[in-house]
Amino acid sequence: MTTTSRTVAEICRAARDASALLASAGTTRKNQALAAMAKGLVDRTEWLMAENAKDMAAARVKGLSPAMLDRLALTDDRIRQMAAGIQEVIALPDPVGEIEKMGSRPNGLLVGKMRIPLGVIGIIYESRPNVTADAAALCVKSGNAVVLRGGSEAIHSNSAIAHVLRAALADAGFDMDAVAIIENTDRAAIDELLVQVETVDLIIPRGGEGLIRSVVEKSRIPVIKHYKGVCHSYVDEDADVAQAVAVCVNAKAQRPGVCNAMETLLVHERIAPLFLPAVAEAMRAAGVELRGCPETVRLLPDTAAATPEDWDTEYLDLILSVKIVPSMDEAMAHIRRHGSLHTEAILTQNHARAMRFIREVDASLVLVNASTRFNDGFQLGLGAEIGISTTKLHAFGPMGLSELTTTKFIAFGDGQIRN
Repeated sequence: MTTTSRTVAEICRAARDASALLASAGTTRKNQALAAMAKGLVDRTEWLMAENAKDMAAARVKGLSPAMLDRLALTDDRIRQMAAGIQEVIALPDPVGEIEKMGSRPNGLLVGKMRIPLGVIGIIYESRPNVTADAAALCVKSGNAVVLRGGSEAIHSNSAIAHVLRAALADAGFDMDAVAIIENTDRAAIDELLVQVETVDLIIPRGGEGLIRSVVEKSRIPVIKHYKGVCHSYVDEDADVAQAVAVCVNAKAQRPGVCNAMETLLVHERIAPLFLPAVAEAMRAAGVELRGCPETVRLLPDTAAATPEDWDTEYLDLILSVKIVPSMDEAMAHIRRHGSLHTEAILTQNHARAMRFIREVDASLVLVNASTRFNDGFQLGLGAEIGISTTKLHAFGPMGLSELTTTKFIAFGDGQIRN
């Protein structure tokens, strides 16, 4: 056994041992620990920024892009935002211990389900140091231990944040190993984490498609997947044109570099001559480049022709593919071929077609007359989220506190015996 494999195994084993106390803790006690974690971040702001400066200096030497440098940077304001995020988690209802679907059997046995923590969650992520605090807070509130493995570009920042959080946990009477961090930046450490089947219950990767595919290929532990967000908006023949223009511009241009931004616009052929000129003008005013099917190019001659690859591309940029379709059936068929199970929307005033679209389109969120940008834990009322799952087992869509738990059956009897 190598030093790396032994170290990772020991970290995961310690997290498993620490998870028992956290799983059985009441809401008040967990909230007290979270409050201490938030306070610790604010109190150690200067030190956290000094550690972050080491990562920033190394990143500049490596030539990281301005966007990557911005994601990596910790400021006084961002540290306060991390602390505020933990305070928001404190305010959320605690799902652990909730009892649901309690019913009586013919023999008088009361049977129901109780919500319980998953156990130990491994989180593999890139760039953003705030994920360290966000993930730890959500796991603590949901009664789970967490093993964190951030990117090498943020090693000093992540280690410092984890140090503060672990100290706060210990001060609150918990085992600090309930929030663990793998500080080995070698990729072999990730590979070792992915085979800890005896101690880790779930892996959540957060980052680019390459990272997630690598994790899925190597992991022997269940993985929450989210490869990419190729999200569509379908403008039906019965859409309100002005409303559809406003919604589609928001879906594409409000924040194009995120997974719930629209990447392809599908338009019914009957409304296309009226809708497309209006949406094209609004999109171009927002700086969006359009790439269209042959019929789109005919209606909008200054539009670039889309390639077959465009329909499968997550641009994460101000670029939009546009396709005219003869029917809603063809729109749904296009989504089946090219969608990523992330977010799909229909713009229509026809209730029957809206309901059919909701029933038949396969995605973690399907919307009617609303922007794809709403596929977000906070926007959907979950509060904070640990990520968006396009996996159907065991969660589908934004993962809040409830999605970090599972259920076990419970039964209350009065001496019943089975015949």
